[in-house]
Amino acid sequence: MSQYAVPEELKYTEEHEWIKVEGGLAVVGVTDFAQQQMGDVTYVDLPEAGRAVERMAELCVIESVKVAADVFSPLAGVVAEANAALGEHPELINQDCYGAGWLVKLKDYDASGLGELMDADAYAKFIERG
Repeated sequence: MSQYAVPEELKYTEEHEWIKVEGGLAVVGVTDFAQQQMGDVTYVDLPEAGRAVERMAELCVIESVKVAADVFSPLAGVVAEANAALGEHPELINQDCYGAGWLVKLKDYDASGLGELMDADAYAKFIERG
């Protein structure tokens, strides 16, 4: 069993983003593995609503005590909403990366890209291989 949480219902990228489709939007965040590697998150530079993003293009930047890390969009789409709570409380990414620490919700996304992402089993094996 992995030391990292890898929820079954999500899809994953090799760059350690997760995505789930919920209520017509695609919710994006970083994985438990990613937030543990980064350490304490201190700032998140989120995109503006309405910004179009390409698949695997930079979506935002997360700054931590260790690193500034680019976050990539698992799917092409348009930013519907960015998680405003992270402006005041970037530590939500460390505390609840799959819940309150989500980053962005995409609308008008290209669902065909979901098939190219890893399921939970594949991602768990990917991070165990290092």
